[in-house]
Amino acid sequence: MFTKITNYCKESYDELVHKVSWPTRSELSSSAVVVLTASLLIALVVFLMDSAFQFIMEDVIYPH
Repeated sequence: MFTKITNYCKESYDELVHKVSWPTRSELSSSAVVVLTASLLIALVVFLMDSAFQFIMEDVIYPH
């Protein structure tokens, strides 16, 4: 059983070092900017929808 675990670790390391294509720093930075921008845009859309529904519920349907 110990040899299976050792072989698994060796094969995993070999695959990570020799077979995986890692992104460059500039590719990683541009991808991070895209994800950040998309996340902020989605958060803004959700906030606006929530504000609109809150306004509709409080002021139009159930006014005080």
